Amino acid sequence: MSKRTYHLHDGKKGAAMAVRITPRASRNEIVEIQADGTVKVHLKAAPVDGQANEELIEFLADILGVPKSRVDIVAGASGRDKLVSVVDMDADEMHKRIVGHLK
Repeated sequence: MSKRTYHLHDGKKGAAMAVRITPRASRNEIVEIQADGTVKVHLKAAPVDGQANEELIEFLADILGVPKSRVDIVAGASGRDKLVSVVDMDADEMHKRIVGHLK
């Protein structure tokens, strides 16, 4: 039996958050943080051809003060419930910036 060789490398570092979107809203806004920690977001875009996903990435990048390239939908791209990662930002800082934009 031969010994396997593994090449390890550092992955991207950052934080992730659960997001529930409501498309076709009157404006883009963070509505609430639910009891389970999910961030509820209203978006103007319709959920057609990835428009709502693109708008979500742009909206969150703007609120968090990071380039769009650091925001990624890692799960749930075709549904209302999504997992969004933000590279180079820790969870505490992300939480502070999200809470700062609650209405």
